[in-house]
Amino acid sequence: MSFPQHRPRRLRSTPAMRRMVAEHRVHPAELILPAFIREGLTEPSPISSMPGVVQHTTDSLKRAAAEAVERGVGGIMLFGIPEHRDATGSAGIDPDGVLNRAIADVRSEVGDSLVVMSDVCLDEFTDHGHCGVLDADGAVDNDTTLALYAQMAVEQANAGAHVLGPSGMMDGQVGVIRQALDDAGHQDTTVLAYAAKYASAFYGPFREAVDSQLTGDRRTYQMDAANRREALHEVELDLEEGADLVMVKPAMSYLDILADVAAMSPVPVAAYQISGEYAMIEAAAANGWIDRRRAIEESVLGIKRAGAQLILTYWASELALWLDDHHS
Repeated sequence: MSFPQHRPRRLRSTPAMRRMVAEHRVHPAELILPAFIREGLTEPSPISSMPGVVQHTTDSLKRAAAEAVERGVGGIMLFGIPEHRDATGSAGIDPDGVLNRAIADVRSEVGDSLVVMSDVCLDEFTDHGHCGVLDADGAVDNDTTLALYAQMAVEQANAGAHVLGPSGMMDGQVGVIRQALDDAGHQDTTVLAYAAKYASAFYGPFREAVDSQLTGDRRTYQMDAANRREALHEVELDLEEGADLVMVKPAMSYLDILADVAAMSPVPVAAYQISGEYAMIEAAAANGWIDRRRAIEESVLGIKRAGAQLILTYWASELALWLDDHHS
């Protein structure tokens, strides 16, 4: 039978009723805060295309990490911007480089009360902005890059990172990093594979955030937006190579991919609500076109509903505060 015996609206009648029967909820512990630190700053520097997000100093980064702990956020993902770049991204491997120092500083501030994560990629550190070193023809050299990723990963683990996030989409990167970590005595360091990372137009504000030097594009290594089955192949390869966690990036335009990966993955699945997603909502809200808080909450809930267990979002600390207010 159908109407009038069945009235689905009964379960939407009050806020308490809707809350009781909600199929999905976001918890602060599932949120990860991406954060940028720039070498040489004396005070935080606002990122114009990402209102409310800054390039941190050491002190402001430590404060942001401490605030994340206070609000119950699960983790923080660190990105470093060096003063000097070169063709091989050597500042990313330097034990005293900006990112490795930041890992150590944040870890000393929060200990194990926040999962400290770091980006294993060369794009912030190269003078050409690509995620790997270039060969004589100007193409990204996959296998030469892997050797640098291995060194970078070990230095980040030495600095105290709990989780390493190889994001360069080089073939074989997870296996090489896992082996390097194990050989260096870091068997307990977790690898979060950016398993299905697409070449997206929505990365634009991030490139301002890291002062990207990119010329050209990354389409020879990041995935093509037209491909869906290929994402599962990429995830399967990373799992075979030892990934502890897998990620889909971006989230917004790839919720179908996220759902596919969540349905097959034996390990937790993350999704990254990227800079362009953040910027669009902030811009529309600033113009009065949408309700900012409701749009943020709905966008993150949609990522959770699609299957993400972990969500990287620049609103992590703010959203965690709202969630706490709502529950109290």
